[in-house]
Amino acid sequence: MTDRSTTHSAKAGRRTALVLAGTGVFWILMTFLGSKLGWSNRTRALFDLFALAGFGWALFSTFALWRARQTGKR
Repeated sequence: MTDRSTTHSAKAGRRTALVLAGTGVFWILMTFLGSKLGWSNRTRALFDLFALAGFGWALFSTFALWRARQTGKR
């Protein structure tokens, strides 16, 4: 791998890790606030869908990074 692709890969990995951690914190916080403030199940489900989208993006991004590193080994 070249130095430039290693730097790009590292930045993408950090971004993915931050989105993953941020989504987890967001999901826990919204679940807690929803129970304390008495939000409807529909509102809580909306935040669950937002979290699902964040986790899905992180999974897709992690898989793409893994594939990029696998093709770079050849």
